Amino acid sequence: MLHTVLETERLLLRQFTTGDAALIYELNQDPDVTRYTGDPIRDEAHAKEVLENVILPQYALYNHGRWAVHTKPGLEFIGWCGLKTRPERDYEIDLGYRYKQSTWGKGYATEAAYACLQYGFATLGLKRIVGRAMPQNLASLKVLEKIGMKYIGEEIVDDHPAKTYEALNPFIR
Repeated sequence: MLHTVLETERLLLRQFTTGDAALIYELNQDPDVTRYTGDPIRDEAHAKEVLENVILPQYALYNHGRWAVHTKPGLEFIGWCGLKTRPERDYEIDLGYRYKQSTWGKGYATEAAYACLQYGFATLGLKRIVGRAMPQNLASLKVLEKIGMKYIGEEIVDDHPAKTYEALNPFIR
């Protein structure tokens, strides 16, 4: 396994590499997976571009990012989850995730998202983490609620309506 960042009871989260372009491309081929994301991947070359220009720089710049999620013990790639610093939004930290449809309803999104939230607070010392989903993406909104994030309002983000949730670091007063 490559650079493992987090491990939960059923999952391993690791840093992506440029060699993961095919995994990203395949994940984004399901129109149900990208229905609420607004960011389709055109082909494997585009997936590699996204890895090189968006995902990988986050690791070096901020010591976190979107991580590949694999099930244990078979190490099957099922999607991604992680934290993303958004300089264009006053450096807020965004919790995001995306999974293969075959894994929906098994609690993986909640398990990984909770682990990322805890990592952000306990290990990285982040003060605040936000999570967003389009209002009609009820499953994603449920994940944000299950991990303890609080609804703070609806806004337009990246040209899409979004319900925004936040969590504040319980270790910082």
